[in-house]
Amino acid sequence: MSSNDGTKTGAPGGVGTLAGHRVARIGFGVMQLTEHRPGRPEVTPDAAVAILRTAVDNGINHFDTAEFYGTDAANANDLIRAALYPYSDDLVLATKVGAERNAEGGLDPAQRPEQLRAAVEANLARLGAERLAVVNVRRVDAPPGIVAEGDQRVDLDSQLAELLALRAEGKIDGIGLSNVSVDQLRHSLPAGIACVQNSHSPVERASDPVLALCREQDIAWVPFCPLGSAFPGWPKVADQPEIRTAAAELGVTPVQIGLAWHLAHYQHTLLIAGTADPAHLAENIAAGDVRLDAATMAALNAITVSAP
Repeated sequence: MSSNDGTKTGAPGGVGTLAGHRVARIGFGVMQLTEHRPGRPEVTPDAAVAILRTAVDNGINHFDTAEFYGTDAANANDLIRAALYPYSDDLVLATKVGAERNAEGGLDPAQRPEQLRAAVEANLARLGAERLAVVNVRRVDAPPGIVAEGDQRVDLDSQLAELLALRAEGKIDGIGLSNVSVDQLRHSLPAGIACVQNSHSPVERASDPVLALCREQDIAWVPFCPLGSAFPGWPKVADQPEIRTAAAELGVTPVQIGLAWHLAHYQHTLLIAGTADPAHLAENIAAGDVRLDAATMAALNAITVSAP
């Protein structure tokens, strides 16, 4: 793999596949670069551009974004374009559709087929790209996050038909699903599903049946909240005694143990942990070199916690 300036690099976490593209198994989720959280310094555009370029220079070539990440003043797609355009041939851009920003800055469902198409076009335009590697449909049938009501309760077949049309037109390479049940994934298989993005971690295993079907079908698994939920009071991977014990034994950080668990748990897992901190980026990349033995994996697989 190469950076946008031609620098040859390795692939953090090894090499995986996403919609026919070779990607480093440790990728980068851009959402955090557009969100200001209490207790953390606000990320400036210059700092965001710098960390995206650092990610590429360290072998990351899979970036997960969305038109609704951020605002017009600080949009994830603008940051990617400012940092990485013109895009190298091996850069893989995956986006998400199914929601849109409202006038108050919050999110509303945008599930209707024409809204999905408009979102794909908006992503392409803002990124300055001719084609997207993957478009993930974020279903909003149930929490976490917004939930569809009224005319936003759209059947999955209608959404898949629109994405199949976009794929046939050459605007996208792969169709992904996000926040779906095992029955929804099974129903969607004839469309050719490139990946699934569901919440999943050692402390959140509700999506295990969905992952099991991905294993059966060799579908890429792209977990969000891979280190536990960001919601206050919810369990964090790094806080678990089993995680901390493994980290101490291997001389690495609890975060690195959590990410290494994902990589070892399924060979087609692709991580998109995001950060605005260069030190955290280096920590995430180094997690790709952590190896967990069978006894450690058994201990981590046995973690049981309860969400509030």
